[in-house]
Amino acid sequence: MSTITTISTHVLDTSLGKPAANVTVTFERIDAHGVAAQLSSYVTDDDGRVGALVPEDVHVSEGSYRLVFDVAGYFAVTDRDTFYTNICVNFRVAEKAQHYHVPLLLSPFGYSTYRGS
Repeated sequence: MSTITTISTHVLDTSLGKPAANVTVTFERIDAHGVAAQLSSYVTDDDGRVGALVPEDVHVSEGSYRLVFDVAGYFAVTDRDTFYTNICVNFRVAEKAQHYHVPLLLSPFGYSTYRGS
């Protein structure tokens, strides 16, 4: 059994019915005091995906983490107004050696997320 925890994301622009390319996604660890430490930052590809948010030199342990999506930058590039500047998705890694997929369904004035596979 693998001892590696992997985390990925996929951003879909539901207002266009297309993947959201070029969205900056920052991956952070949240400590017991609620303080965030950045672990990595990537930009979604043409399919709206970041396949591996955990750098090779980072060990993911059980605990709290956050993905921060820079949606203001994405909507500015697509010349659309938005209510949100950043969307923060906090989640918990409960078991090591699992894959955590955290998709974001996005529109200028709403969003949803879930644990995918």
